Amino acid sequence: MHDNRLIVEARLERFIAEFLTPAIYRMVSPLDVAAFEVPDEPIPASEALAADYAPIRLPHAWGRPWSTVWFRATGEVPAEWFDAAGGLPADTRVEMLVDLGFFGDRPGFQAEGLGYRADGTILKAVSPRAAYLPWDGRRDVEFYVEAAGNPDVAGDYDFLPTPMGAKVTAGDDPLYSATQFSVALLDETVWELARDVWTLDGLMRELGTDNPRRHRILRSFERMLDVADPRDIAGTAADARAVIAAVLASPASASAHEVVAIGHAHIDSAWLWPFRETVRKCARTFSNVLDLMDVYPEFRFACSSAQQLKWMKDSYPDVFARIKEKVATGQFIPVGGMWVEPDINMPGGEAMARQFVAGKRFFLEEFGVDTQEVWVPDTFGYSAAFPQIMAASGSKWFVTQKISWNQTNQMPHHTFLWEGIDGTRVLTHFPSADTYISELSGAELAHAERSFREAGESSLSLIPFGWGDGGGGPTREMIAAAGRLRSLEGSPRVVIDSPQRFFERVEEEYPNPPVWSGELYLELHRGTLTSQHRTKQGNRRSEHLLREAELWAATAAVREGVEYPYDELERAWHDVLLNQFHDVLPGCSIAWVYEDVARMYAEVADVAERTIAASAAALVGEGDQEFVLNARPQPDAGVPALGIGTAAEVTGKTNITREEYGIVIDNDRVRAVIDDRGLLVSLVDAETGREAIAPGEAGNLLRLFRDIPNKWDAWDIDEHYRGVSTDLTTPQAIRPVENGVEIEHVFDDSRVVQTVMLGAGADALTIRHDIDWHERRQLLKLVFPLDIHADRTAAETQFGHVFRPTHTNTSWDAARFEISMHRWVHIAEPGYGVAITNESTYGHDVRRDTRADGGTTTTVSLSLLRAPMFPDPEADQGAHDITIAIRPDAGIRDAVDEGYRMNLPARTVTGAREVAPLVAVSHPAVRVESVKLAEDRSGDLIVRLYESEGAKATTDVTIDAADARGVLVVDLLEREIEPPVGAVLEQATARVVLRPFQLLTLRVTR
Repeated sequence: MHDNRLIVEARLERFIAEFLTPAIYRMVSPLDVAAFEVPDEPIPASEALAADYAPIRLPHAWGRPWSTVWFRATGEVPAEWFDAAGGLPADTRVEMLVDLGFFGDRPGFQAEGLGYRADGTILKAVSPRAAYLPWDGRRDVEFYVEAAGNPDVAGDYDFLPTPMGAKVTAGDDPLYSATQFSVALLDETVWELARDVWTLDGLMRELGTDNPRRHRILRSFERMLDVADPRDIAGTAADARAVIAAVLASPASASAHEVVAIGHAHIDSAWLWPFRETVRKCARTFSNVLDLMDVYPEFRFACSSAQQLKWMKDSYPDVFARIKEKVATGQFIPVGGMWVEPDINMPGGEAMARQFVAGKRFFLEEFGVDTQEVWVPDTFGYSAAFPQIMAASGSKWFVTQKISWNQTNQMPHHTFLWEGIDGTRVLTHFPSADTYISELSGAELAHAERSFREAGESSLSLIPFGWGDGGGGPTREMIAAAGRLRSLEGSPRVVIDSPQRFFERVEEEYPNPPVWSGELYLELHRGTLTSQHRTKQGNRRSEHLLREAELWAATAAVREGVEYPYDELERAWHDVLLNQFHDVLPGCSIAWVYEDVARMYAEVADVAERTIAASAAALVGEGDQEFVLNARPQPDAGVPALGIGTAAEVTGKTNITREEYGIVIDNDRVRAVIDDRGLLVSLVDAETGREAIAPGEAGNLLRLFRDIPNKWDAWDIDEHYRGVSTDLTTPQAIRPVENGVEIEHVFDDSRVVQTVMLGAGADALTIRHDIDWHERRQLLKLVFPLDIHADRTAAETQFGHVFRPTHTNTSWDAARFEISMHRWVHIAEPGYGVAITNESTYGHDVRRDTRADGGTTTTVSLSLLRAPMFPDPEADQGAHDITIAIRPDAGIRDAVDEGYRMNLPARTVTGAREVAPLVAVSHPAVRVESVKLAEDRSGDLIVRLYESEGAKATTDVTIDAADARGVLVVDLLEREIEPPVGAVLEQATARVVLRPFQLLTLRVTR
């Protein structure tokens, strides 16, 4: 036969667009519409429903950016739609249709609405993909829509500066034109035909032209097109369905891949919209989901954020009550176990633990659900410490998808055991469809099957379906597709089920999956380690302030009976955890978000400082002696770790002299030389006498790079940035200051003042930067070329450190041209190392070169500031203070010490008495990360500690509390678990053997 495939396919496309889709609604009748514009921020529904509404005519221009307009629609269902008995035509139902001026078909990035009944109860949301509201069966119609005039900040993702990210710059011109508020008669048979055609058409176009199945579907479509009368789709839809019924009923092959589908709505807790809008996005999405659950009992939906459900509890209690009902039926499934879906690289160890503490406690207390699946599909890389933290929370499985965005290398597995720095392994799955916002299309399912890397050993993959990022969630069309795809020849089998059941089946089917050891590095979005520096600094400072507040509050509670501020500390932690969301802490949200973040960090600091002051005062009593509060996990200046005492007198002093080769700063422990360019040309420790700076090179070099990634402005640093740079080597001034020098650089419209200091008795040279930054699309790095032959670096991560090679032997190594650290990075060869510490810097790179003399220079460059233009055109503009320190002749233990020293600066207080530590450990490699009272408010003491150097350690833990009654080993949720092998637990002591980097939590009953 002649090949007319393209002609039939084109005929089908026109039929769908011009005849089938418009026939889904047989009749449409407009309603009367009135509107009320909210003057500023959103108001409660009860207030809005009682407002004065003014009649409007459609089309109606509305929607100042970020504004809210309430629409009221009234009228009646036309009498002629009903027969004499009051019934509607067979296979039809009434719905209300709303078009707020939608453009395109992507929900979540434009106008959104939430439908209400006249009594104030919620119907569901309206969006481009779900523009209908259910009818209550009454002839008289009245409903309301709260319409959000959210601007499309993303646009075409051209990454050009936009004013839409803040109310003050977004303007007042209306963005939308409402065109429809109607009642409509849905033809269910036509709708079902449309779903049949969509599913088969999507499958057909993924099959090869040499596949007989493709041609059978095509010929069935050809016959269907002859049967379906464009002039009477309603009258011929049933016959048209019958024509294609056979190809739709043909079952999948026995060896077909199986996709476990789970409804999901990846709602970014803030991104191109502020937090307050996310609260409404959640209400809209969850109301849609709940409506679908009422109609489709087989439908399942996974929700991964405790914070978003807490918003529902606080702001939409009726929605939350319905969610609880659906959790009980197994349809609404809490997953993830964390407060939000956070960034995984930058949060500190205790903060990452608290994500699980807060998240899992909420799910347990509100729903009785102990989540087992960690669900983070969209985060920009995954720390090698994460497997242990997941396991310590009682979680068993991990789902993510973002690694499929790698620019260079493809992950070799979709299902595997992920091994962390301590050896913990967690069963992990990457959905092979490479999306977390699937619509269950033929293309997505075909990709899931073709790309699945475990084929032959496993036949299962997971696919989250539902519109996401900006919310929306699953639609009835997606659920209909899943039903048709249960067993369809040529397609993977699709079954709607829970993530838990998916992993249980994987464990049964695939008992020996491969192992991936170490971090899951995302070869993309490397700039998120640096963008929006103030937020990163606020995060780091908040984490450490809360450590101090809990330590001293717990000590005061145990020793002096002071009331522990549970509520204030919990609220502060919740704000810190929220701001670790994976589009907030990474610095890729709009300006409005960072205004909120700054306010929250200020409130956290206020709570922490008040708690520290009150606790310290209670502990030391009234007096005029000066004491030091040492919140660090190591002794300092004669004050024991975690104690309060009198600091030892510092001996020696710092001498500053000018020599012909530069300014010499010397404290008899370290000697540094700053030349006339403001550069560090020598750094020598007295112990070894070895020079740390590479011959002919200079450190403390500020290097400015052109930073214009190919796309994703705030997200990406592309490797080509290295091609154009400027060294700042002509300072305006070099001035002596106490214990050091001050170096002033002026360039373009910016200014940097470096204060280089070496305190008496200090082992590290400290460099403080006061920066007035007004660059655009520039990257500022601080460079240290070191005379060290380092084949790898050690960078701190949660509860340990991760090693990375300095070479680029493989494409995997080469792709790591910008990497993360926490408080320190350590560069070493056997017998000698240098530690560089920071208080707010995460991004850095390390390169190794061979010099002409045969020696090796290992260069560390810290990324201080960026200046992206999208989505916040004013990102990082203005004043910054950034401090780093460099310590020569440093081992890992020294690096850990210096990291804590910089991030927990000494505090002094006047009082009458010293305070012995509440907790002490005997092994210097074992660090106490947290001391607090128990989450259940029993008054029990919680101590979290870890091995910090990567070697097995035996330590004695001593609790100095008179009312201690016993020591238990617990998980992160403070539930008793089996202690480590060989542990000896007594009334107020414990001896434990920790494996390298092991995290351990102890509970002291009182």
